[in-house]
Amino acid sequence: MALTRRVIPCLDVRGGRVVKGTNFGSLRDAGDPVELAARYSAQGADELVFLDITASEERRGIIAGMVRAVASVIDIPFTAGGGVSSVRDAREILLSGADKVGVNSGAVGNPGLLSDLAAAFGRQCVVAAIDAKRRPDGTYGVHTHGGKRDAGLDAVRWAAEAASLGAGEILLTSMDRDGTGDGYDLALTRAVSEAVTVPVVASGGCGSPGHMAEALSGPADAALAASILHYDSHGVRGVKEFLRGAGIPVRL
Repeated sequence: MALTRRVIPCLDVRGGRVVKGTNFGSLRDAGDPVELAARYSAQGADELVFLDITASEERRGIIAGMVRAVASVIDIPFTAGGGVSSVRDAREILLSGADKVGVNSGAVGNPGLLSDLAAAFGRQCVVAAIDAKRRPDGTYGVHTHGGKRDAGLDAVRWAAEAASLGAGEILLTSMDRDGTGDGYDLALTRAVSEAVTVPVVASGGCGSPGHMAEALSGPADAALAASILHYDSHGVRGVKEFLRGAGIPVRL
């Protein structure tokens, strides 16, 4: 029996509001994070991702109060990330109600953090978030601090290292596709999926349920979406019904 694929709404939060942009810029308001979280939980989302997108850039921790507020209105697994640079940061997030911790800049700066987190909480709680941008030679570079810094790392190799260090899941975002609605970067997602033995969540570029079907029928274990859900072009239920009709095993 095939494993079910996951549909995961993403809440990128800045200044207490959910925002959505294109290629990590041109941000526009998408609503209240608590209201959106409650809606997606009620609609049947499999999980939820909450990212405090300016925490690392502003050198601060995630807004724990907002994490608690979101956790209080949902009954689905919940990943929260932003500014995590220590076991203490992660513990605060988990005690605030999150089930998993997303780590990007902190892990790139200190890869051993992934091992420390896995030892403290179990690797099932550790999500390595990777923001990848295509280079002129066709490879993909890792970017941190909200996409503003090129870390000088190869995204596929970093994903493999992150998984070996203790990440139980890879949240892989294509910066080139982010907010474009042109579909996920399947080549990137496939390359990372083939390099790791942990689940890979495809992110960046979803413009239709068909794009989700493409990712979930091949390289991805789960698909993240924002715009097509935030602005009511498609509901979670409608997306899942489409996927089931396309032969993708999902929970309704």
